[in-house]
Amino acid sequence: MSDIITNILVCGIGGQGVMTAAEILSQTAIAKGFDVKKSEVAGMAQRGGVVTSHVRFGSKVWSPVITPGTADIVVGFELAEGSRWADMLRPGGIAMVNTIRLTPPVVSVGLYKYPDDPVAQMRAAGVTVYDFDAGAIARELGNLRLVNTIMLGAIADYLPFPAADLEEQIVGRFRAKKPAMVEVNQRAFAMGREAARASQQNLAATA
Repeated sequence: MSDIITNILVCGIGGQGVMTAAEILSQTAIAKGFDVKKSEVAGMAQRGGVVTSHVRFGSKVWSPVITPGTADIVVGFELAEGSRWADMLRPGGIAMVNTIRLTPPVVSVGLYKYPDDPVAQMRAAGVTVYDFDAGAIARELGNLRLVNTIMLGAIADYLPFPAADLEEQIVGRFRAKKPAMVEVNQRAFAMGREAARASQQNLAATA
């Protein structure tokens, strides 16, 4: 196993499934034999509050906290949150961002101004951003709770283990108690992967 540590920062608003996504990533990495450290280090878990989770895995990981400038992937469940944490990325890292706009408390109380165009702002700073509307995909599938699976599908091709292993970790949660949810989560995962690929292709075409 490589000594390289993979650092993934998942961010969004309470109720979007940020901590669940981090837990699924962690469990997949554990199943693949990695040492894993995970921490929710900022924000509030209640609906509407800002939530951030750090996931680190490798042959041996000592700290659960990602050092600024070393994240491989920032997964933004909400547009401005993805932008706000993009400076955590290492050079060459990627931001995978859901384009939904929600207003977190840091904005409503005046501590943070919602950017006019977060994606343009990130790209102007040299960040590689793949953006798409995960909410629209979830609505197409008939369940907004699928945003979580869609976003995990979107980063599946950028992880040091097969996408199928991450997908199995997701759908395995439903097989015993909610088998009717297996197929729709498989579709959500596949559509998230396709949305990320399409965004990557669009970005390459305009470069």
